[in-house]
Amino acid sequence: MIAVVIPAHNEARRLGRCLHAVLIAALQAQQFGHRVEVLVVLDRCSDASAVVARRFGVHLLRVDAGNVGMARRVGAAHMVERGAQWLACTDADSRVPAHWLMSQLACSVEVVCGTVHVEHWQPWQTAALRKLYQSRYDAREDHRHVHGANLGVCVDAYQRVGGFQPLPAHEDVQLVNDLQASGARIVWTARHSVATSSRRDSRAREGFADYLAGLQAHLQ
Repeated sequence: MIAVVIPAHNEARRLGRCLHAVLIAALQAQQFGHRVEVLVVLDRCSDASAVVARRFGVHLLRVDAGNVGMARRVGAAHMVERGAQWLACTDADSRVPAHWLMSQLACSVEVVCGTVHVEHWQPWQTAALRKLYQSRYDAREDHRHVHGANLGVCVDAYQRVGGFQPLPAHEDVQLVNDLQASGARIVWTARHSVATSSRRDSRAREGFADYLAGLQAHLQ
């Protein structure tokens, strides 16, 4: 079974678009005979994120962690218990392409690290910021970016290194570092880039929004 794990902290505004895209990718995988289940991990949500998720008929799991690493860790463990053999990770403010899951599986490795892109820049983001971001981002095959919004890992390799660590930030980077150290077979690809948000209101400290804020400060 393929499990898609999505942590969410007060993501009612963007979660619907995320799930719509994920379910299209799931349908494509199902058409090729794969069983796919989608889990939203609701981490200290006080908005309508649960209501939005229920509309899409996905699995829900509530945690009170306030910690994205813990949310991913608990969500992954839950889906492994349900029989997952492949974990596909994305974020609630992101939208995966229709071929996302099949492209991950087609790599025929233990770990697939994908790229992200900003499809719609927020109006307060300057042209200078966009240019600086794009100059520093290596959207090509064999890149070395790590994004929790676009990551796939087989369960055997995931469990071998102890899974996501309960870190408040960079839990995705830590996992991939641990997998590399274990000798896992990894592909770094730009073939199924995930669209992500360029918002300023960060849900996870030191995440993508904070990275953009840092670039903006560099311009000042």
